[in-house]
Amino acid sequence: MKTSEIINRFRSLRVLVVGDICLDRWCTYDPDLAEPSRETEIPRVAILSTETTAGAGGTVANNVAGLGVGRVAVLGAIGRDGFGFELKQALLRKKIESSLLVETDLIPTFTYTKLLNRKTGIEDLPRLDFVYTKPLPPEIELQIVQRLNTQAAGYDVIIVADQAETETGGIVTPRVRDAISELARRLSTKTFWVDSRQRPEYFRDVIVKPNEREAIEACRRAFGQVDFNALRVRIGGKPLIVTRGGEGAEIWDENGRSTVPARRIADPVDICGAGDSFSAGAALTHSVTNSAREAARIGNLVASVTIMKKGTGVATPEEVLANEASA
Repeated sequence: MKTSEIINRFRSLRVLVVGDICLDRWCTYDPDLAEPSRETEIPRVAILSTETTAGAGGTVANNVAGLGVGRVAVLGAIGRDGFGFELKQALLRKKIESSLLVETDLIPTFTYTKLLNRKTGIEDLPRLDFVYTKPLPPEIELQIVQRLNTQAAGYDVIIVADQAETETGGIVTPRVRDAISELARRLSTKTFWVDSRQRPEYFRDVIVKPNEREAIEACRRAFGQVDFNALRVRIGGKPLIVTRGGEGAEIWDENGRSTVPARRIADPVDICGAGDSFSAGAALTHSVTNSAREAARIGNLVASVTIMKKGTGVATPEEVLANEASA
């Protein structure tokens, strides 16, 4: 199937992104206005403007929407706070459904504030992360599992964004993982795609996509040595797709290891969010073709577009096809 034919079929898909749906705040500051506070004598960071986008799993959803998918929704938990309001507005601008988000006073909205120098356009000050380090309250966990169980059947692709890097994890708790695995077994014709930064070895019966570093760390935690095929078997036999940046992707399945090269980009503008854009393109492609190799090929194409944009950019169908034609 041609790339254009695959991408044209994205429009008929329904996609649910489950997990850590966060807010990214891109704040431009002026270093010339860093006059010290009269009270503390600590120089201020003078913010001139702020742009907000959905981050983490929201970045995946943005990329799915950018590729022309007909219906995109997110399922997670956010605080009933100002950042939560901003996050819902950011999703609305991209026509991403937020009605499945659990809104609560028990946790804050995961928020990442990035400080960009007005003169250089570079993020050159420490990022300010508003994180939640306690276990997810049981009543929120229950609502997420209930919504997942009642809603998943209405979607063709379920992408799990397990991106919280705190020790206790984020929205994708062991109970939520178990529900995802059970649904993947029951709804076997649908694509269940998992991107987990710190816990890929704990998922079962789903396609798992770590990057090379994440896969190596998962193997060492699980086996004490690096064995990607053993990791695939542990996960349950579905393809394990390991991304390697400019080197492309490795696919581990019942036939062993195969590689899908990526287009080499000499000077990428910003690799932030490359894995999210890969997951978006690859998961959609797998739903259309049922091929891990085709999924990795188009995932590579999508990522090679987004890394040429500042921030967590998205790729349109037209950009992906133009990128393939110019390769």
